[in-house]
Amino acid sequence: MTPKAIDIEYSGPVARIWMNRPSVHNACDEVLIEKLTEAFLNLEQPHIRVIVLAGRGSSFSAGADIDWMKRQGMASVESNLTDARSLANLFATISRSSKTTIACVHGKALGAGVGLIAACDIAIGAGDTVLGMPEVRIGLIPATIAPYVLRAIGERHARRLFQTGERIDAATAEKIGLLHRIVEPDQLDVQLERIVSDILKGSPQAQLAAKELIAAVANQVISPALIEETAQLIASRRAEPDAKEGLSAFLEKRPAAWVPRP
Repeated sequence: MTPKAIDIEYSGPVARIWMNRPSVHNACDEVLIEKLTEAFLNLEQPHIRVIVLAGRGSSFSAGADIDWMKRQGMASVESNLTDARSLANLFATISRSSKTTIACVHGKALGAGVGLIAACDIAIGAGDTVLGMPEVRIGLIPATIAPYVLRAIGERHARRLFQTGERIDAATAEKIGLLHRIVEPDQLDVQLERIVSDILKGSPQAQLAAKELIAAVANQVISPALIEETAQLIASRRAEPDAKEGLSAFLEKRPAAWVPRP
């Protein structure tokens, strides 16, 4: 029996998607891309608050599957475009998720694997993680991952890494903003639990609004119009029921209604 490309585990409001192709270091092919996209879309449910993306075996994701790349090399331009659109749509789906998304990274994270990391809201990694975007070394470019990688690390770092195709260690990835936190491999789940605990203290509605705020404000000129827009956003948010509940909980020194009870 062929193993499933992904597994999903649930723990209350947290869903953990496991890429399940350990024999090829969770390299992406058309099936994994389809299943990941479906999973993120299907998890757009009210009771889910956090989506964790991780990889089974020794790596997070080593990029594109070699057999898939061979098939692409023999395929028509139209077929290649269809595959490329599917991969681009996966990154967009993760980036647009209404949930807080966390990449939990270890081992190799290359090419499309870096794209998955950059598309998530938060990225934590084991200290032995190795990352890279080696596309130019085989005559390609990191096209579909570029919007998310540039958003994460900026143009200057991207210029270097897109040109050299070099691999970087976890400490360098943290320094340039690709990873938010690195820990010892055996502490990865502990760090994940801490971050999830912090996330669950926030209002789900406010967290979604905060994601929308970033999308609206990022890279904008700080103009009078933008200043007015942000003033209106906070004013309207203060009138929302969850904001009123949050303030009441703070003043009454109790957990807000959305915080999970032990």
